[in-house]
Amino acid sequence: MLRRNARLRKEYLYKKALEDREAATFEKKRKLQDALDKNKPIPTELRGEDRKLRKTLDLQDEVTKDQRGTIDDEYAYVGVKDPRVLVTTSRDPSSRLQQFLKELRLVIPGAQRMNRGAYIVKHLLQMARSHDISDVIIVHEHRGEPDGLVVCHLPFGPTAYFGLSNVVLRHDLAEKPPTVSEANPHLIFHGFTAKVGRRVKTILQALFPPAKQMGERVMTFANNHDTIHFRQHIFKRPKGPGGDDHKNKAGEVELTECGPRFVMRLFRLELGAIDMKDVEVEWVLRPYFNRQREALAEPEEEKKDENEMR
Repeated sequence: MLRRNARLRKEYLYKKALEDREAATFEKKRKLQDALDKNKPIPTELRGEDRKLRKTLDLQDEVTKDQRGTIDDEYAYVGVKDPRVLVTTSRDPSSRLQQFLKELRLVIPGAQRMNRGAYIVKHLLQMARSHDISDVIIVHEHRGEPDGLVVCHLPFGPTAYFGLSNVVLRHDLAEKPPTVSEANPHLIFHGFTAKVGRRVKTILQALFPPAKQMGERVMTFANNHDTIHFRQHIFKRPKGPGGDDHKNKAGEVELTECGPRFVMRLFRLELGAIDMKDVEVEWVLRPYFNRQREALAEPEEEKKDENEMR
C-alpha cells in the first residue's frame, strides 16, 4: 500500500513538472493570439519566435487551444462518483464545536461524522484511505468558538486551509429554522473568477453530489473581497393552476434559511494531503503586503477587458 502510494505520487509530480514546462509555451501563444485579435504590435519578447508560434496556432482546435492540466486530475470523477466525506474535529472538542460538527454533517449529503478521540492525523488519514473516503474535513476551535476548517482531498490532496468567523448555529438564528433536508443541494458560487478562485470552487464543489433538477435545497458560497459567505436555504415554488401553459414566476419563490451560516477565508492551499511532508504550496495568504490583489476574483479592469473582447 505504501509503495503504491509513493509510486502514484511520483507519477503525479512528474505530470505536474511537465505541465509547468508547457505552461510557458501556452502563455506565449495566448499573448500572440491577443495581439493578433486586437491588431496590436507583437510583444517584444515574442518577436524572435512568433513565426514558429503562428504555425502551432493554425493547427489548434477546440480541444488543443487550452492547456489540459494534470493539477485537477484528482477531481476527474466529480459528478460521476458520489463523494464520501468524513468530518471530524480537533482533539478534546467543546460542546459548541460538537454541535457545529453535527450541523456540518447535515450540510454535506452522505457525510460521516467521527469522534476524534486519540487519533493523530497520520492514522486518521490512513483509516480514511483504507475505507475509500474521498475527502476529510477537520474543524478547529479557539476558546469554544469554531475558527478553522481544513478540507483535504484523498488520496494525494490538495488541501485547503480556511479560517472561520461569524459562526451562527441553527438555534442561534432569529427565526426558528425548518427541518434540514438531506437532499442533494443546488450549489451557487459567486465571485470565483480568478485562477485560485476556480481552484477553491472545485475543492468545495467536490464535496457535494450532483443535485436533482427539481430539488428544493440550495447552498450559496458568495465571495466578497476574498471572504466566502456561506448560506443554506430551501425554497418553495408557488402552487398555481395546472396545465402546460402555467409557468412559475421566479419572483414568487419563497426562500427560508436553514442554517448554519459562517464566513470562510482561505489562507493556504497545498498540493498534497495533510500528512505529507515537504508539499508544494500552491497559494498562501500574505496579509502584510502593502498592496495585495484579490486572490479569488479577478480585478474589475480585467473583467472589463474580457467583456470588450467578447
